Amino acid sequence: MGADIVLWMIALLIILILMGVHITVALGVTSALGVYLMMGSFDVAMSIIGTTAYEAIRKDVFAVIPLFVLMGDLVGRSGAARDLYRICDRLLRRIPGRLAVATVAGNAVFAAVTGVSIAAAATFSRIAYPEMRKLGYRQTFALGAVAGSACLGMLIPPSVLMIVWAILTEMSVGALFMAGIVPGVLLAVMFALYCVVAVKLDPSIAPPATDNNLADMSAAERRSEAIGGLGIGALVMLVIGGIWGGLFTPTEAAGFGVLGALVIGLVKGMRWSQIIDAIYNAGRTTAPIMILLVTATMYSRLLALGGAVNAIKAMLLGTGLGPIALMMMMGGIWLVLGMLIDSVSIILLTVPIFAPLAIQLGYDPLAFAIFGILIIEAGLLTPPFGLLVYTVKASVPDRAVSLAMIFRGSMPYWILIVVAAAMVLFVPGLANWLPQMMR
Repeated sequence: MGADIVLWMIALLIILILMGVHITVALGVTSALGVYLMMGSFDVAMSIIGTTAYEAIRKDVFAVIPLFVLMGDLVGRSGAARDLYRICDRLLRRIPGRLAVATVAGNAVFAAVTGVSIAAAATFSRIAYPEMRKLGYRQTFALGAVAGSACLGMLIPPSVLMIVWAILTEMSVGALFMAGIVPGVLLAVMFALYCVVAVKLDPSIAPPATDNNLADMSAAERRSEAIGGLGIGALVMLVIGGIWGGLFTPTEAAGFGVLGALVIGLVKGMRWSQIIDAIYNAGRTTAPIMILLVTATMYSRLLALGGAVNAIKAMLLGTGLGPIALMMMMGGIWLVLGMLIDSVSIILLTVPIFAPLAIQLGYDPLAFAIFGILIIEAGLLTPPFGLLVYTVKASVPDRAVSLAMIFRGSMPYWILIVVAAAMVLFVPGLANWLPQMMR
């Protein structure tokens, strides 16, 4: 009976989301109603839901999300991201399509301090796209480089998606962070190689760049650029190196990361008002995520009480489909959901069901997590409603840009993300090699 109630609640949840009800409200309503129908008592249901919410939010790992978001916001507002981009551009000056490659490289490093693809897309839409267009880069090629490489923000740690995935599955945040490094670097290399090959095949899409020379900059500008670029590098080493070396827990690393980002911002000349704005913005970004996590924990408790996970697993396994076919089914669901709702919501809705099934099918939990995050990020580029594409459209300082241009430009990156996901699924060592070395 419990499993039947949960299945009805999942159906109601889907209906509410399709009707436009906010996912937080939909999760809360269906969880409360489902627990009430199973318990038969309103007071008991409210007690279970209240205890679940309290136990969920009191975990110290929840502090990681606002801290890493604040760290990325401070770095972005300080101008260090622009410094990083220009340094990458200068270092890659002999490479065809160097500004596109610099965008990929800049996003890869920026991903290690922001953890949010949307933030990366908004930042580099304002920094990289105007530079590429000024030098004659084709619009679709420039837009694709910005939108596609922004996906690295959710794969290269610290990543908000990894933190949420770890909380839901009770995995180690640090291990999941380490699992994302090799696939993240591999995907960044694949993106960069695509840019080079595309320019080699059609040089007209990216004319050779001739500017951004140190000689054209004043001593103060060179000093400021060095502080920003090297500061981000030091921040990455502090956060990722501290976790890797066992010096910090992820929560502690996030705290030190905020302090480091604040120092960079102050040295770069950030004003007190800008720092306060960054704190407010981090709160506005993370508050909805925290509420989502509370309602998602209630949803997970509903699934556990009703035994729905086992029922759904039995139903899917009873279809007679092999493990690969079931993985493709999960991937297809993630791609469709990626067109409609944000990445965190997708994880909250599906991972409590998909993760146990994948483990039962014999897949490595770390490799499956990276596979899932890659596919979910690909969904953000999937037509016609890819949310990352809309972010780029809203952020680029060029009103002539259309959604069709961004979708066309980002399609090669979409293909590469799916290829990388398949590689992780079939070669799990790409994800679990680094975590195993840390043990």
